[in-house]
Amino acid sequence: MTHYSRLAAVALDVPKSDHDRELAFWQAASGRSLRQDDDHSEYHGAHWPGHDQLLLLVQRLGDGEARMHLDIRSDNVDAEVARLEQLGARRVQQIGYWWVLQDPAGLLFCVVPAKPGSLTDDNAQRWD
Repeated sequence: MTHYSRLAAVALDVPKSDHDRELAFWQAASGRSLRQDDDHSEYHGAHWPGHDQLLLLVQRLGDGEARMHLDIRSDNVDAEVARLEQLGARRVQQIGYWWVLQDPAGLLFCVVPAKPGSLTDDNAQRWD
């Protein structure tokens, strides 16, 4: 199915005990105020300077070790997940309206929905 997708975010996943220190570090490193998401209080983020469509996110984990993951935004999450599965990805967990997947090397990443009409030939990859 024809759809669009693009890299949308680099997410730094940190345990609750390290969150405030990590948030302060990345705010200073990026020169940006990483604002708390209105819908998901565990996320703080802002666009990286010079990359208007790439978010830097600091995500507070309940537990677990610090790690990074990528978010891929798509105008058709189901089609994008199916495409990535054909390439070797594996579904891990659906969380609300997005999917956590694992790439062939075992690294986690997410496929999240795009706002309708926000992805075009100018800012995303078209998949036919």
